[in-house]
Amino acid sequence: MARMMRTRPQTTEQDLAAYVHRIAYPLRTDDVADYDPLLDMIGDARIVMIGEASHGTHEFYRERALITRRLIEEKGFAAVAVEGDWPEWYAVNRYVRGGDGTGHDALAHFTVYPTWMWGNLDTLHFVEWLRRHNANHPSTLPQVGCYGLDLYSLFASIEAVVRYLDSVDPQAAQAARDRYACFEPFNGNKDVYAYSAGLGIVESCEDQAIAMLQDLRERRAELVPKSPDDSYFNAVMSAEVARDSERYYRAMYRSDEQSWNLRDTHMVNTLDQLLDHLGSRSRVVVWEHNTHIGDFRYTTDADDMVNVGQLVRERHPGESVAVGFGTFEGSVTASRAWGDRPERMPVPRAQFGSFDSVFHDVGMSRFLLLTRPLRDEHHADGLKEYRGQRAIGVVYRPEYEAGNYVPTDLAERYDAYIHIDVTRAVKPLAIEPTWGASRMEDTFPTGY
Repeated sequence: MARMMRTRPQTTEQDLAAYVHRIAYPLRTDDVADYDPLLDMIGDARIVMIGEASHGTHEFYRERALITRRLIEEKGFAAVAVEGDWPEWYAVNRYVRGGDGTGHDALAHFTVYPTWMWGNLDTLHFVEWLRRHNANHPSTLPQVGCYGLDLYSLFASIEAVVRYLDSVDPQAAQAARDRYACFEPFNGNKDVYAYSAGLGIVESCEDQAIAMLQDLRERRAELVPKSPDDSYFNAVMSAEVARDSERYYRAMYRSDEQSWNLRDTHMVNTLDQLLDHLGSRSRVVVWEHNTHIGDFRYTTDADDMVNVGQLVRERHPGESVAVGFGTFEGSVTASRAWGDRPERMPVPRAQFGSFDSVFHDVGMSRFLLLTRPLRDEHHADGLKEYRGQRAIGVVYRPEYEAGNYVPTDLAERYDAYIHIDVTRAVKPLAIEPTWGASRMEDTFPTGY
């Protein structure tokens, strides 16, 4: 599909704010029934992608969890898949489905920067709710799980594959160690591997990672009967992560676009495999940053990049809903440089002319806007014009605020949008990250 024409704003801020005031649904802080219009629009959609404008805002996490709870309770959604790594979220998955320990224990697995992105109070509240939901669920129905879609966990995923094979086939586990021995010289350091393999200083380990995944797949009929619960599925997905993570880290030294596309394509491939694993009628909620779930084709930042929102719409036409978030001002948990400790930072008032600023002028402290029904409405042209929409990653410097706006056709990029005028920083469960900033700035992930 060709990129859409990018129309400069012609509607005044005042006129657009007045129009949104007429059609938006006000949200109260204590009434989940306010989301009835959104659930009606979701209907039978199989995939609901719920975003966030930062990785550190309490209200985004809270409202996303409230919507997800209704989707699970009222529409039978079977899983929550998030912008997080597979091994850590698989530990959370075990806990919410009745595993040992506490919610704090489950979230303690998030030891790699940015620890607060999922190791926070709002995530803990949702995880504990989901465990209670599953405990009270009829035993004849499958329990709701939590899964990570991301690919940063190269070495942890390798360890998960070997650990699984140790439990079902020790001889195969030794063969896996021999295959993955290619990674041993890097001593678990992804930055060093990215630098060395990406610049061709050493041979890449791609062939070994591919061979291990193929071997697991080919032995499915033999291994599944030996595997408790879905441990075989976990091993295969861990091998998938190892293969794609290796490709991602190698690509980071060649092309930002290529590494971005590898990452978002991996996340959608993982989502598709999760849907297949859960069954043909399964439905999944996806939690990711707006930058991932809002269709890239309707921004000026995309160029040759694809993202989760675009790929899901292309692969599952008519079966998905994307919900974006935004704010006017407040505070956020973020760090000033990659690997630094998290801080509570101010979020300045949004830039004049941006969607975030226009929505402040609507005069509602919180509201829901259904954009999908507006796409053919002439009066909604102001929502289709390209205006800035703020995006804050794990690294943030309020003094450089001007660089945080993505010119966006809001009515096309999302199917629904939630504006919360004043927001607060999320509360981390652990303040100190477990490792410091990398010196290899070229290997920094995007932060979204």
